Amino acid sequence: MKTRAVRAGVTLAAGIAVTVILLAVQAMAENATLPSIDLPNPYAVGVKFGQLPEGRQWGGVIAVTPDRDGRSIWAFERCGGGCLNSDLPAVLEFDPNGKLIKSFGSSMFVFPHGIAVDREGNVYVADADGKNGKGHVVVKFNPDGKVLMTLGKPGMPGDAPGYFYRPSAVTVAPDGTIFVADGHGGDSNARIVKLAADGSVIKSWGKKGSAPGEFNEPHGIALDSVGRVFVADRVNSRIQIFDPDGKFLAEWKQFGRPSAVFIDKNDLIYVADSQTEDKEGCSPDPGCRRGIRIGNAKDGTVKYFIPRPNPNDDKSGAEGVAADAAGNVFGAENVAKGLRKYAKQ
Repeated sequence: MKTRAVRAGVTLAAGIAVTVILLAVQAMAENATLPSIDLPNPYAVGVKFGQLPEGRQWGGVIAVTPDRDGRSIWAFERCGGGCLNSDLPAVLEFDPNGKLIKSFGSSMFVFPHGIAVDREGNVYVADADGKNGKGHVVVKFNPDGKVLMTLGKPGMPGDAPGYFYRPSAVTVAPDGTIFVADGHGGDSNARIVKLAADGSVIKSWGKKGSAPGEFNEPHGIALDSVGRVFVADRVNSRIQIFDPDGKFLAEWKQFGRPSAVFIDKNDLIYVADSQTEDKEGCSPDPGCRRGIRIGNAKDGTVKYFIPRPNPNDDKSGAEGVAADAAGNVFGAENVAKGLRKYAKQ
């Protein structure tokens, strides 16, 4: 009896030890997949940026980009709360001091979502929903707000060539080639569409899923200096990288759950993570880990982290991100509404 008891005790102890080890390994694996927040932050405390006309309130913003001059800042703003029935201009340009210098795009959009500027200064915006004969399009303006081209069929979602279904983001290559991240979850598309400068469709790639080359809410898109295509595959918590013809090259998870991606001329990559959370949910950091991560687009090294500015009031932080030529970072805030500037120190 005594021997059996000893054996039982040994077996129980061994079982407990194995369980502890397995739990430790599992915890290490979980922690390994969480994006780091233990990084330097060489930026000043974020301050609100952009002065609107008297009486106009900021709506949600997730689309921000510098002008071709690298100094002024463009934003695609949600008309103070919603654009569908608003006559407010949604496309806004601010000088380096935050003074509003241009605004256009009144009564044109449903759900402002993506913005890009080409090397000639033309502005492209992606409208990621549709209703009342508007939306599901990418619109190209000249710098003064004249419509030059509309890609997609206003108010008509689809997956055939020439149609979009909730396009979330757009970027433009130096030669004018256009790349659109087409889709915003649910039953919408989940693909990248490549178009010539004249708007004709060259090709598309991707479908809904989690395998390489598949997407679940392609929420942002950017190009590096050699033309690689970086896609913020948000629900899959990764950035996918492709060559210009859609060949899968790599996936990166070290930047968190990406809502937006921006790459500057020096191949610094800026990623807005507005949704990462651990199993405890979005509790105070480090449980949440949301913020802006900055690194090297060539090798994927993450160098810096800008945390959410007001986690008690805004659990998301920046949902869009860009940087000017001086290296100042601009976060586009959907929940807190408006733009926030983080000056490089």
